[in-house]
Amino acid sequence: MRVLIATDAWPPQVNGVVSTLTRLEAELKRRGVEAVFITPHDFRGIPLPGYRELRVAVPGAGAVARLIDEAAPDYIHIATEGPIGWSVRWRCLNEGRAFTSSYHTKFPEYANRIFGVPESWIYALERRFHARSAGVMVATPSLESELRQRGFARLLRWTRGVDTERFKPAARSFRRSEPLFLYVGRVSREKNIEAFLDAPMPGWKLVVGDGPQLPALKRRYPDVVFAGRREGAELAAIYASADVFVFPSRTDTFGLVLLEALASGLPVAAYPVTGPIDVVESGVSGILDDDLSTAAVRALSLDREAARSRAEKFTWARSAEQFLDNVVSANAAAAKHGRAPRHAFKARTVADGGLR
Repeated sequence: MRVLIATDAWPPQVNGVVSTLTRLEAELKRRGVEAVFITPHDFRGIPLPGYRELRVAVPGAGAVARLIDEAAPDYIHIATEGPIGWSVRWRCLNEGRAFTSSYHTKFPEYANRIFGVPESWIYALERRFHARSAGVMVATPSLESELRQRGFARLLRWTRGVDTERFKPAARSFRRSEPLFLYVGRVSREKNIEAFLDAPMPGWKLVVGDGPQLPALKRRYPDVVFAGRREGAELAAIYASADVFVFPSRTDTFGLVLLEALASGLPVAAYPVTGPIDVVESGVSGILDDDLSTAAVRALSLDREAARSRAEKFTWARSAEQFLDNVVSANAAAAKHGRAPRHAFKARTVADGGLR
């Protein structure tokens, strides 16, 4: 079985979408399923305004058609609503091919926060994008409920996972007498990092990550330690050495770093919003509060083993199984209700041995 996945986010970008898709590729391979990707590397690109280190693909219709034809996929999944996503969507509709999609990022809230664009405009555009999808995959129950209220249909659950072998409780590689409050993630406006940096906390703060806001925040907050980007064993050691993980974002749809922190035995302090309310058990593995200072201080007293136990409920294997089940069931439903592609794939289902 071969699944074509179209995405505007791909390495060297570092974000939750990239992490999810790269882990999905590995898990699908273990199941004998081939994942073929259409990514920004397949096209020329231009710098993204405000994020010049990122490049936006400029896909040509002919190139997109050729890539799809060469892949000869059983199923098509569109992971992002960027230029590649729109181009593949157009090609699928033009040729009568069914496709599934996923909703990873709250672009309406990001566009409003960064550029002042009304959220309703972007939501209208995204509803149009996903309206023709055979199934729209979302990571959490709260996001599903929110999108349903905004008029999105055919929503399917697709959870996330964490590598509990890499991220785990360990001897602390560095230690101070005061508590260490940690943030890991992109250093950019949409992450609301200033809420963490401005909140009074009884200890010191460490920010791990890179992004366009990093130089300005370094100047504004000289008492905060900015470590830049860290990966692998070094990042895992930082998680294990902290006392509380602080997640100030109000717009993330999940937050893979939440699972990495919990797997490291690190309680979480966050706002009670989509993402944290689905991942963190407030009062057990973290504290969710509209006052970030209160959440961080209360999280200091939580059991680190409870944090680890919560993370162990999320696996990449389960995530991949959900993805495959969604792809097959959504395409079957599309065929049943008259949304079948005109040029039907020879798609193999569970019944005839396509999934193992």
